[in-house]
Amino acid sequence: MRGLCVFLLACVLPLSLASPGRQDPFLWLSALRGRGYVEGSLLADTTGGECPAECDCPPSFPIAMYCDGRGLTAMPNVPSRMKYLYLQHNEISAIPDSALANATNLVWVMMHHNALSTDKIGKRVFAKLQGLERLYLQHNNLTRVPPNLPSSLRDLRLNNNNINKITPAALDGMENLTILYLHDNALTDMGTSLRGLNSLTLLDVSGNKLKKVPDSLPERLHQLYLESNAISALPEGFLSKFSQLQYVRMAHNQLTDNGIPPNTFNVSGLVELDLSFNQLERIPPVSQTLEHLYLQANHIKEFTLGSFCDVVDVMNFSKLRTLRLEGNEISIGDVPSESALCLRLANTIDV
Repeated sequence: MRGLCVFLLACVLPLSLASPGRQDPFLWLSALRGRGYVEGSLLADTTGGECPAECDCPPSFPIAMYCDGRGLTAMPNVPSRMKYLYLQHNEISAIPDSALANATNLVWVMMHHNALSTDKIGKRVFAKLQGLERLYLQHNNLTRVPPNLPSSLRDLRLNNNNINKITPAALDGMENLTILYLHDNALTDMGTSLRGLNSLTLLDVSGNKLKKVPDSLPERLHQLYLESNAISALPEGFLSKFSQLQYVRMAHNQLTDNGIPPNTFNVSGLVELDLSFNQLERIPPVSQTLEHLYLQANHIKEFTLGSFCDVVDVMNFSKLRTLRLEGNEISIGDVPSESALCLRLANTIDV
């Protein structure tokens, strides 16, 4: 009788308990059920075509296709249901017009760190992607901006290519674009290519060969990065029209005192200004609202307190917190004692 009870008990116990050391092969399924998954959600979605064998299309996120870092040399077939396409870190050199013909619902296309060349990108390959918001093509071999980009784009990254020219038509109609990365290319002049980018808040064109500030900068800019170019002078009223601009970086250029019009940087709203590694001999006047100023590695010969404070009293003083002046022709002994009142919020002053 006791033997019969033991046999019946073993029949009703889970397999993992009845046989110590053996794992229930369906334990993963029980765990997923406990998190709210049902069997149907674990099946592959083949809407619009099968997932390519070289990629992953998770059943729990059937609108995403992960093909990154697979050693691919050609575009895989993309099912029409896909909205998020990850193809970065491969060796893909071409995108024919037919590659994305069925996947017109794509929202993100990630193709950075490939071997794409401009001549091997179809002229209409992106034109039908009317909902595309993010296009990452950095670290490729592009010499031009791909043609016929959709106006829906919000984030376009073309940095670390070989782009040497941008025509006015290249970014035409892109009124929704908020982020544009073009740094580390070979641009010498941008012409009026930025005209019409009314939503742009971040522009990075550092690491190019620009000799002047780009024309027609969008007025809603929040961050402007121009470092590591060959800019020697700034236009009159350079920053006066930007009501939302907070970060300006112009390190590693050829700026001189004569190339900066009076009060260029004395504009409210600016939070960070980087003018390091230029050829300045004086500290330019800046707004009392500025918080971080970088002037290291110039030829500054005098600490001019008036560049920070016109009047010093209880209510009037600089909001500057960081001031870097090392690598110039002044020392800590050149800092006047009155600086303690004017720069009373400064946590760091490096001379």
